[in-house]
Amino acid sequence: KLPRLALQPVVIPELVHGRVHLKCTYSRPFSKAPLRYLVVWSRLSTSGKKEQIQHDTTLQSFSYAEMNGINLVLGDTVFCTVTAFTKDTPEQQSLPEESKGFYAGIKFLPESLKIAEDGKEHVLTVLSTVPIACPGHDDSCNITLQLTIEDMGKNSQFLGRPNIALSACQVDLLRVPCSESSCAAATLTVTAVTDFAQDGNRISRIRAGPVGRRDLLWRAYTPKDVKVTVQDLPTGNCYSFTDPHIITFDGWHYDNYKIGTFLLCQSTSRVFEVHVRQWDCGGHHSATACNCGVAAR
Repeated sequence: KLPRLALQPVVIPELVHGRVHLKCTYSRPFSKAPLRYLVVWSRLSTSGKKEQIQHDTTLQSFSYAEMNGINLVLGDTVFCTVTAFTKDTPEQQSLPEESKGFYAGIKFLPESLKIAEDGKEHVLTVLSTVPIACPGHDDSCNITLQLTIEDMGKNSQFLGRPNIALSACQVDLLRVPCSESSCAAATLTVTAVTDFAQDGNRISRIRAGPVGRRDLLWRAYTPKDVKVTVQDLPTGNCYSFTDPHIITFDGWHYDNYKIGTFLLCQSTSRVFEVHVRQWDCGGHHSATACNCGVAAR
């Protein structure tokens, strides 16, 4: 065996003649004899095992594998393993060195969310780790993703009721120079729906699918979905009942026997208020008012 040569292989994406390729680059170590390199490409199968898809023998310090939608498809995690040897003594090989796995496809960051019914917006980034090719002269270099929400709740009483809200139903990933594993990106916000229902913690999934693409690479691709767990928060209650007795959100009790229209409650942070109308309901010994109408905004 040759000594460890610190080849340090790395997989990066690149467009070659308008087609998406992955490039395995590695360090060329100092050696008196000229070195050749055996580059083996592999990917993770659905069972989690690595399967070889291509191998090259080259004098160059790089090797390409095309994302053709057949043996390399979007959604694959790809590795390259490099072994060096000399031309005169090919039986003397260095120890093989493997790159880190490169995920080729659409990523969501973060990959999952835990949010609460508190009205806060949470930023979700969608990015492509591979460059977006222009299939024709009339097409812009972008990918449009259609976003949908699926409720994974088990309680049929609340199925069909939206649990989260997105700031956009579609996002466009525009091509930019690849850097830090991102070749195109877009952002949107996710907010938990405040539904005033005690429906427990619920799970939703955000799904994305490319639309309007005719090329094989993107047409059959479904990105991984995003799991969103929504924490149910207790709902406040206030009451006005019978003649009428009032209990506030924080538990104060008092009575209001007057006739007229009154402001029962009003939010200080958003446009939300409730009016009540009270009228004489025929007290025998003293004036008694009862609720006869309500208006909410």
